[in-house]
Amino acid sequence: MAGTKTYLTLTNLALNELNEVELTSSNFTSSRGIQTSAKNFINKAVNELYMSEIEWPWLHTNNTQVLNTGQQEYTFPTAFRKADFDTFTIKPTELITNGEFTSDISNWTTVDGTPTYVSTGNGRLQLNDATVTQSISTVVNKKYRLTVRAFDTVGTGQAFKIQVGTAAEGTQNLNETLTVENFGNGAILSTSFVATAQTTFVTINNPTTVTNMQVDFIRVSADEVPINLKYISYDAYIQGRYTSDEKNSDSQYGKPIFVYRTQDHLSFGVSPIPDEDIFTVHYEYFKTHTELSAATDTLDLPDIYADVVVNRAKYYLYKLRNDVPMANIANAEYEKGVERIRVEMLNRQEYMKDTRVNLNTTSRTTSNTSVLTFT
Repeated sequence: MAGTKTYLTLTNLALNELNEVELTSSNFTSSRGIQTSAKNFINKAVNELYMSEIEWPWLHTNNTQVLNTGQQEYTFPTAFRKADFDTFTIKPTELITNGEFTSDISNWTTVDGTPTYVSTGNGRLQLNDATVTQSISTVVNKKYRLTVRAFDTVGTGQAFKIQVGTAAEGTQNLNETLTVENFGNGAILSTSFVATAQTTFVTINNPTTVTNMQVDFIRVSADEVPINLKYISYDAYIQGRYTSDEKNSDSQYGKPIFVYRTQDHLSFGVSPIPDEDIFTVHYEYFKTHTELSAATDTLDLPDIYADVVVNRAKYYLYKLRNDVPMANIANAEYEKGVERIRVEMLNRQEYMKDTRVNLNTTSRTTSNTSVLTFT
């Protein structure tokens, strides 16, 4: 959805409409006069368009926030404007680092053999004849969920081991064999284990010399069911907190089930207060825009609506020239463009005009004796 038109392109579109000399990438930063005004008016136009609605789709994004034991409130991202509190979900925090192998196999320690990275798919760990391991922090006697997906690049039905224990080798709490029979679908193993120490080693062990085993991802998190957090107002949170304080101070801590917005609107809080470092909050929000600066900067705005920004910039440029008629034309085009975006991107029915003819309407003429009926 993001646009591809650059700050330079947008500026030149406005300048061209006024028959002014266009800028180049080499003189963009040293512009003067009307060219500088055009650059400034492009940014002003973008700001006005973006500020005209909070929930423009191209400003919609998401964020994750790891919850810490004893910490109740968390700051929104820097470019935050409005949170969608219907989307706040709490999920177990992922404990494996680089378990997706997106660009390399870093964070994994080689116990033996020679593992390699391959760029197949979204990136994979090719085991070859290797054993690799990674240590994670766990809570003694807590149950965790492990999920791994792997491929056999030649489909010969090879197998490797997934081991979980207090060391990379030796006695293991979990020792599962995953057999992969084909390359197309691969194989997935999802199982659980109970931690017996504060440091747990997750080991991928290929006991053979077969080189065609590839791990697509491996994930470990607390064996908890994700839940949607219920939004409550700050006043409701305060009232509920004092009520729980009077009943039982321990009720302030546990797995969060509520989310609230702080009074300054710059942070969110959860309740109860997290009592373990095992949860992550996922949510969606609308961001603010960053002012265009470099010639190559682009907008989040889809390209099909770039003309709306250009028309607003033209309005200010014509005003600068004291050309009122052309300024009015440019402004009218801008307002029509904003209305079009609202209809197409926000599905705002109030901006849609019904042009259908109702044939079941009774109409009276100016005559007292004549009635015309459409049926």
